[in-house]
Amino acid sequence: MKVKMLVSACLLASAVTGPVLAQTTPATGAMAQATAPTLYKRLGGYDALAAVTDDFLQRLISEQQFARFFGGHSTDSLKKIRQLIVDQLCAATGGPCVYIGRDMKTTHAGLGITNGDWDVMVKHLNATFDKFNVPAKERDDVLTALGPIKKDIVDKP
Repeated sequence: MKVKMLVSACLLASAVTGPVLAQTTPATGAMAQATAPTLYKRLGGYDALAAVTDDFLQRLISEQQFARFFGGHSTDSLKKIRQLIVDQLCAATGGPCVYIGRDMKTTHAGLGITNGDWDVMVKHLNATFDKFNVPAKERDDVLTALGPIKKDIVDKP
């Protein structure tokens, strides 16, 4: 179960919530709150996140380079990993879910994840984005968010 967060970290990191903007209305000078759509909504909500997670996770599980992370997991364990990823992504993108998993540093400690592993993960994430025609803005938001958590996931640069 140590790797359950490899995928979720990538997806979580990619999660960026939409900001709440304060605007002054010219006619009244009053402050009005306008809420930009969250990344959760921009990505299509829960079902879209679940479909992206399913595709992305299958790509990672099928990747020979990641066999050391996923080997030995039962079908039930993989389902739990999948649900934690969906919940983490949902919560991090401004959706209604609650993530109950561990932080990325704790989860990935000792796994020996390298920069090469990270790059392969990003390649698979981009392939998933391509498959689901994720728009450029949302893709950029997700990929930009990956940067800060890389230090918590990559163990061996």
